Order: sequence, then structure tokens, then C-alpha cells
Amino acid sequence: MLQQERYEKILSRVQAKGAVRVAALAKALEISESTIRRDIIELDHMGKLRKVFGGAVSCDAYLTSNETDVNTRATFSVLEKDSIARYAANLIEADDFVFIDAGTTTDKLIDFLPGSKTATFVTNGLAHALTLTRRGHKVYLLGGRVNASTEAATGVEAVSSLGKYNFTKCFLGTNGIDVEHGFTTPNVEEAMVKTHAAQRSSVVYVLADSNKFETVAPVTFLGIDKAWIITDKLENVEYRDHTEIIETE
Repeated sequence: MLQQERYEKILSRVQAKGAVRVAALAKALEISESTIRRDIIELDHMGKLRKVFGGAVSCDAYLTSNETDVNTRATFSVLEKDSIARYAANLIEADDFVFIDAGTTTDKLIDFLPGSKTATFVTNGLAHALTLTRRGHKVYLLGGRVNASTEAATGVEAVSSLGKYNFTKCFLGTNGIDVEHGFTTPNVEEAMVKTHAAQRSSVVYVLADSNKFETVAPVTFLGIDKAWIITDKLENVEYRDHTEIIETE
């Protein structure tokens, strides 16, 4: 098969599926995986697709700067978020000092905390703070500029508030996970809070449903090797070469 013909077939599959694996392409086109990898690298250089760990994605699917509001995001991947949040809640011990990031999956974590838990919580999520308080938990809310779409305290003031805390565990949300770009989010000020909270925690967990993998938002807040990932399922097992991953399904 000529190189140009291979390019056309690869691009056709990427455009149809949004994302493809090297192994699947090699099998479908009856070409060696090494040849597929070289073709993907060349197509990436030409800007026709984006090379990702283990395969390729369309340019449109790879980079996203969309930041939907909390109410909309709460309707996405509901069952997956429930399983992730339930597992994460069981990791919290009575004497933990915990940071909980703003976000819809981290919000669900609070729902699964037994009332008998005596851990202390710090959060930048306005709704999180209210829910924790109503459930009888001790909670501290960071100061800072409020992002209306995420209902989170962000920016320099929030980072400054973090300076006096040392967490045993930290639970973060993310918009994207990629080997090269790490954990990403659309908002610079929220990224600052996530980064500093992680730096001040003994153990860092990122809660993310499987749709977040091989997606990149504009701002990296943490390298992929800096946190454990709790997800519903992992389709690309090669991510395990870079960090610890817990599947809940």
C-alpha cells in the first residue's frame, strides 16, 4: 500500500471515530505497527491529526477549551462518577486532613462519606463547603475570586490560603488526561489552586471518568506521574506505565 493511500485510510478512520489505537489500525489495514506509528508521526507534523499515547485522535477531539457549567456537567457520566466517588470516599480515614477540589465528581465524593467520619476538610468549592457543613463535618473554605461556571474560589488569594495547610490526602478533578501534557484544565486560576493543593499533600488522587483520557485542555496543572488516578475503566492500559491507576468497574 502506498504511503499516501495509508495516510488517507488512517485519516478517514480518525475522522470517523475521533480516536484510534495503533494496534487496531495495524490490524485493519494489515500493516505493521511500526509503519502505522511512523505514519501517525508524519500526519501529526502535518497538523492532520494529533499523536497521543498508543494512537491518534482528531485535532478537534484532542484539544478542548470548553468549560461547561456545574449543572450541565453534573448530568454527564453519572453512574461512572458515582462509582469513582464511592471508592474515593472509602480512602478517607478519621484522622485525615483532606483537600477536596471543586467539581462534580468530587462533589459526589461527599455524598458517600459516612456521617461518623471525623476527618477535617478544606475545599475551594462553594457547594462542597455547604454540603460538608450540613453533614456535620469540620470544613474550611478557601478565599479567592469565584468562578461562576465552576462555583470555585480561585486565583492568587486561594493559593495564598493554601500556604498554611499540609494535607494527608488531596482529591482533584480534571478536564483532560494525556501522557505528554499530564492533567489539564481550561482555567489558569483554577490550575494554580490544583497545583498548589497537590504540592501540599502527601498523597494526590485525580478523580476522572474514562472520557477524560487522551483529551487536553489549555492549562497543565500536574504531571501524569504526580497523582494516582481513580477512574471507572481504563481502555488504554499503557497509561499504567506512567502512574498508578485504580479502576472502579
